[in-house]
Amino acid sequence: MKIGFMIIIAFILDLIFKDPKHIPHPVVMIGKIIKYGEISLRKIFRKGAVSETIAGTILTLFVIIISFIIPYIILSICYSINMILGISVEIFMCFQLLALGSLKEAAMKIYTELSTGSLNGARKNLTHIVGRDTENLDEKSVIKASVESVAENTSDGVIAPLFYMLIGGASFGMLYKAVNTLDSMIGYKNKKYQYFGKAAARLDDILNIIPARITGFLYVAAALLSGFNYKKSYAILIRDRWNHSSPNSGYPEAAMAGALGLQLGGPASYSGEIVDKKYIGDDDKEPNMEDIPKACMLMTIVSVLALILMILAKFAVLTIINYGL
Repeated sequence: MKIGFMIIIAFILDLIFKDPKHIPHPVVMIGKIIKYGEISLRKIFRKGAVSETIAGTILTLFVIIISFIIPYIILSICYSINMILGISVEIFMCFQLLALGSLKEAAMKIYTELSTGSLNGARKNLTHIVGRDTENLDEKSVIKASVESVAENTSDGVIAPLFYMLIGGASFGMLYKAVNTLDSMIGYKNKKYQYFGKAAARLDDILNIIPARITGFLYVAAALLSGFNYKKSYAILIRDRWNHSSPNSGYPEAAMAGALGLQLGGPASYSGEIVDKKYIGDDDKEPNMEDIPKACMLMTIVSVLALILMILAKFAVLTIINYGL
C-alpha cells in the first residue's frame, strides 16, 4: 500500500499548496507538446477526414506515450538510487496531478468578486475554469457556470487522477492527464477538430467512464452527509445523466444540480456561436452566489470519500490476490 500512502500525502499537499505558480507544471509541458505537434502534423498531412484523423491519432499516441515513459524513467532512476528519493519524487508528481485545491481556489475567487459586487471581475475569473464566452453573462449565469465547472472538474481534476494513480502510480496518472489535456485542447466537435481531435476525444471518454460514475454517485453520498437534498440528487442523476454532450460529464453535473436544487446546462456561447445544450436539473430556486461555496464543499467531501474508498478497495484487492481469500 505504498502508493496509497503517497497519494494521501499528495492529496494533503494539494489542499495546502494548491497549484504553486513558480513550479513548472507537467500539464503546461504536455500542452506545449500538443501545440507544436499539431502545427507540425498539419503541415505534413493535408486537409480531409481521413488524413486529419490519422494525424490526430498520431499526435494522441505520441503525447500519451511520452507522458507515460518520461515519468516512468525518472521514477525508475530515482528508486534505483534511493527508495526515499523515489517516494519523494513520486509524491511530488502525484501532488501536481491533483487539482482539488486549485479548483476550489478558482471558484472561490469568482464568489469573492460577486460578493463585492464586481460582476466583471467574476466573469474574468470564470474564464479560468470554463471554455464558454463569459463577457455577456449575468450574475445568475456566472453562478451556474461556476457550479457546472466545479461538478465536471471534480471528476476530471480529482477523482480520475486518483483512480489512475492508485492503479499504476504517478506514471499512470500522468498518462490520464495527457489524455485529458489532449481532449481539452483538440477534442472539440467543431470544424477545425472534428476529425483531428476524434481519437483524443474518444480516448478521454473511455478513460472517464468509471471515474465520472464514481463521482456522480459520491455526490449523492456527499449530499446526504452534508444535509443537502440527497434524494433529489439521486433522482436528477438518474433522470438527467444523459442530458450532456459528453457521455460522462452529465453524471456529476446532474447529481450536483439535484443536491443544490439548481437547473444547470442550457444554451451557451462558445467563440461567438450559440450551442443549444440540454438542461440538467429542475429550476427549483434562483441561483445564488452562496451556491458556489456549497458546490466547493460538496466537491471536497466527494474527493475525500473517493480517496478513502479507492484506497480501501485497492487494499481489499491486494489482500485477495496475496492471500487468495
